[in-house]
Formats: sequence, C-alpha cells, structure tokens
Amino acid sequence: MTYRFTARAARTEIDPDGYFTEAALAERDDGSGFILMFMAGEDDPDDQEIALGMDTHCLVTAGQGTAYGCVREAVLTGNVLHVSLNPGSLEDLRLDDSEIEAVIEAPDEDVVQFREVLAQVLNYGRADAVPSRLSV
Repeated sequence: MTYRFTARAARTEIDPDGYFTEAALAERDDGSGFILMFMAGEDDPDDQEIALGMDTHCLVTAGQGTAYGCVREAVLTGNVLHVSLNPGSLEDLRLDDSEIEAVIEAPDEDVVQFREVLAQVLNYGRADAVPSRLSV
C-alpha cells in the first residue's frame, strides 16, 4: 500500500551553527499533521556517528519516529514526492506503509527550496545509504 497525503507546508532549515540541514513536509500550514522531516549533519560524520550508524540522512515522522539511512528512493516530479522506505525501518518510524506519496500544495518558491535541500540531505553520509534512486 501507499500512504498518500497533501503537504500544505514545505520548509527547509540550515542551522546557523552548522549542525544540521533539514527539508520538511507537513500536512498542515502550521507544521502539524502527518510530517516528513529529512535531516542530515552539516559536517562529515565523526567516529561516534559512524559507530552508531548515524552517519547518513535521518527521517523523522510525527510522534518523533526516527530512522537513519532508511530512504531507498525519492522522486520529486513536479509537486509530487514519492518516497520508498526500507521496510525494516517502519516500526522505528511508526509507519505502516513503506511507500509514501506527498502532493505538495505549498508556494512554488518553498517547493524549489525544498527540492534543493532534500537532494543535499539525501546525499549526505556513507555511500551505501544514499537512496538507490534519487531524482529531485
């Protein structure tokens, strides 16, 4: 099955202190409802992050479901984002479906910025965790 939702908010953040980069979608304008927050570090992963498997992108969902390196595919065509997740990450993410489709109904400039930052986030870290199909 595919979980489908409409994202009314597309936001990005690059931490001014250089700790993280984030590209996020939310069901509601205020950032609530179903959410997908794609995050990555700004610096190269350190030894501890590597040892803990945190040397890649991170996905956070509503209720703070969190998994690292779980995005297998991410394809953004126009304003529709299709994400395929590693099924083994679903419990950590508190999700039932490994396929997600988001129709993004946010301002065009927000979608453009989301697209740019999402590519940066999903290319972060170890090569074997970069999505096998990435078209954003």
